[in-house]
Amino acid sequence: MSNAQIAKSLAVAGPVLGIETSCDETGVAVFDTARGLLAHTLYSQIRMHADYGGVVPELASRDHVRKLLPLIRETLSRAGLAPRDLAGVAYTAGPGLIGALLVGAACARSLAWALEVPAIGVHHMEGHLLAPLLEADPPQPPFVALLVSGGHSMLVEVAGIGRYRLLGDTLDDAAGEAFDKTAKLMGLPYPGGPALAKLAESGTPGRFRFARPMTDRPGLDLSFSGLKTQVLMTYQQHAAEANAKADIARAFEEAIVETLLIKCRRALEAAGAARLIIAGGVGANRRLRAALAEAAAKEGFRVHFPRLEFCTDNGAMIALAGALRLAAGQGDDNAIRVAPRWDLETLPPVEASDAGR
Repeated sequence: MSNAQIAKSLAVAGPVLGIETSCDETGVAVFDTARGLLAHTLYSQIRMHADYGGVVPELASRDHVRKLLPLIRETLSRAGLAPRDLAGVAYTAGPGLIGALLVGAACARSLAWALEVPAIGVHHMEGHLLAPLLEADPPQPPFVALLVSGGHSMLVEVAGIGRYRLLGDTLDDAAGEAFDKTAKLMGLPYPGGPALAKLAESGTPGRFRFARPMTDRPGLDLSFSGLKTQVLMTYQQHAAEANAKADIARAFEEAIVETLLIKCRRALEAAGAARLIIAGGVGANRRLRAALAEAAAKEGFRVHFPRLEFCTDNGAMIALAGALRLAAGQGDDNAIRVAPRWDLETLPPVEASDAGR
């Protein structure tokens, strides 16, 4: 029997449970390649970590332990399923906080073993990358993906599921990280990114202008640590002035958005693509969505966003990615493994026909 025949014989058809515990959100969902997303639930630890101004890894892991099993029960109930109805289990295996990842991995592996169904570890960023496929009009490869989350900012050429080429990566602070750190420097509450974006809405455009990092030279890599420093110096100089905080927030957000827009244009040109998807927590930013939608309308490319609830970490994207790979006959052994660092380009490809598409 050939490798392709073996994979086909192992292919999973039916509901797949997805578990996401990479950082500070516990997400659970059920996805079926034939019926789509059946149910999803999410618990956020924001209130717990707010007292510390950021995520405390040990507390995050302990909270995943407390919340995961009740969320699994709730999600299965919403989907009208019993555990025995599951055809497979998918979970985030990395990148992420190692303790948090291990909670989800141990639970997923134990459940799969008890039910005698296959399980698969999912790359967290592939989950984000595929999140727009949950929508009614899913984009089909080839396309360019801008992945902008709290710890990652990257541009990826996508020829197919698992066929990824990294075009540009973050050299220091990712876009989401820059939002959070800049907000903290300005005394805004945790989580800083959404607080800063909200403040920016009342800011006056044009009063301040910050650099568009690394746009004055060729290349697609991203860097936002210098921008954060520039904002800090400006804030220290003008903090006492009327409405300065909001105006600085507006200028900072505009710098991030324009930088990402410039890099997206370059990435589309480099890849020869006419389709762009945006995923990750920063993909929920209203100014970024508006700027990219306007550019797409004027310049003739298409842009796709996941709905807001699927921009941040969630179980639906993990269930989807895992279901597609399990449907293609991919899976892992029973060992509990996680990868806090994991290169997206090392993932094996999935052919559309193998995944039931």
